[in-house]
Amino acid sequence: MKRRVRKVYWVAFVVMIAAIVAIVNFSSSKKDQPVTVAPGKNGDLRAVRATALEVAEGKRIAEASCARCHGMDGISKTKGIPHIAGQRPAYLHHELRAYQTGVRGEKAMDGAVKYLSDDALVQVAAYYASLEPAPAVATGVKSASAKKPDPVQAGKVAAAGCSGCHGEGGISKIPGMPSLVGLHPKYLVAAMKAYKTDQRKHDIMKSLLMSKSDVDLENIAHFYALQKPDRAQTPPINGKPKSGESAAAACAGCHGNQGVSGNPATPSLAGQDAQYLVTATKAYKDGSRKDETMTGPASALDDATINDLAAFYAEQTPKPPNVRKPLTTAEWAQKCDRCHGINGNSTDPLSPALAGQRADYLEKVLHDYKMRTRKSPPMAAMSDVLGDVDIADLAAHYARQKPRSVVFVIP
Repeated sequence: MKRRVRKVYWVAFVVMIAAIVAIVNFSSSKKDQPVTVAPGKNGDLRAVRATALEVAEGKRIAEASCARCHGMDGISKTKGIPHIAGQRPAYLHHELRAYQTGVRGEKAMDGAVKYLSDDALVQVAAYYASLEPAPAVATGVKSASAKKPDPVQAGKVAAAGCSGCHGEGGISKIPGMPSLVGLHPKYLVAAMKAYKTDQRKHDIMKSLLMSKSDVDLENIAHFYALQKPDRAQTPPINGKPKSGESAAAACAGCHGNQGVSGNPATPSLAGQDAQYLVTATKAYKDGSRKDETMTGPASALDDATINDLAAFYAEQTPKPPNVRKPLTTAEWAQKCDRCHGINGNSTDPLSPALAGQRADYLEKVLHDYKMRTRKSPPMAAMSDVLGDVDIADLAAHYARQKPRSVVFVIP
C-alpha cells in the first residue's frame, strides 16, 4: 500500500516537472517573437542592476545585432557612429527603446533593435556599459583650449581696420558708408562672407576680408552687435521722412516696424546712413546687387520714393539685436557639465557621458538638436545659441576628456 502511494506521488512529481518545463519552453518561444515595447519610463534602471549572466547574454545579442557598427568593444571606427563602451547603462536602454518605438528616427538602428525583447535591450545596454570606455583623443582633433580669448575682445581687435570707414563702434560718420552697429551677427557674418565669395561686389571689402577666418567673422559680428547703437552721424539727404513712413509699410514685414528687424537674417534699417540706403536700394533695383527678396520691391520704387524711405529710416532710433555675449569653450562646458558631469563624466544614470566621445559624432548630434531632427527641449534650447565654431570647439573639448567609469549604487 505504501509503495503504491509513493508511486502515485512520484508520478505526480514527474508530471509537475514536465508542466514547468513546458511553461518555460513556451515562455522562451514567446520571447523570440516580435514585441511592441512602449517608450521607457525615466525611472527604469534595470540595466544598472543587471547580473553577470545578463551581461553575458547581452554580449551574445550584441555580436548578432550591434557589433557591425559599434564593434564588440563598443569603440566606433566609423565617422558619425558613437562610442558606446562604458556608457551609462540606463541611458543606453532608454535610447534603444526610443529607436525601437520610432521616437528616434534612424533606419539602421530601427532595424537592428526592431525584433529584440525589452529584456534583450536591457542585456545589451548592460553589456556595453560594462566595457572599458574609449580613451580620450590626444591628437587629431581641433584644439578647444579653455584659454581661448574673449570673443568680443578678439572681435574688437579683428575689426580694428574697419573703423576708418564704418566709424568707431560701428557708427558711421561718412555719407555712403553703412553703420555696422545694431545688426544681428547672423546677418553681418552672411554679408561679410558674400563679399569674400564675390556674391557682393566690392574689391576693397573683399581684400580686407579675405584674410579673416570664419572665427574672425563671428567675433567681429558679435563685437558690433554688442556695441551701444546710435544713428549714423552723417548729414540728411533730400528726402521726405513723412512720405517715407507711408512707403515703409511695405517694408515692415521683413525689416520690422520703424526698421528694427526681428529676423536675424534680415538687417535692421533704423538709424542707418541715408546715402548708403539709397545706394543699396538702387543697386537692388538695377541688379548690380543680387537678392531675390529685394529685387522685386526695389524695382517698383522711383528715385523720389527711395530718397523718402532712406530719410525716414535714418531718423529712426536703432535698437540692439537680441544676442548674448559669446561664451568661451570653458564657459559653455561648465553649462554642459551640469547635466553631463564634470568633464563630461556623467554621474546620472540617464544622462550620457560625453568624455572621450567621437568629436564628429558630438558635432552631428548638436547640429541635429539645433535643426530639431533630434528631439529634446532642453538640448534644443542649449544648441540654439551655439554657433558652428562653438559646436566644433565643444565637441573637441569633450573628445579630449578622460572617460571615467561609474558604478551606480541603487538602493
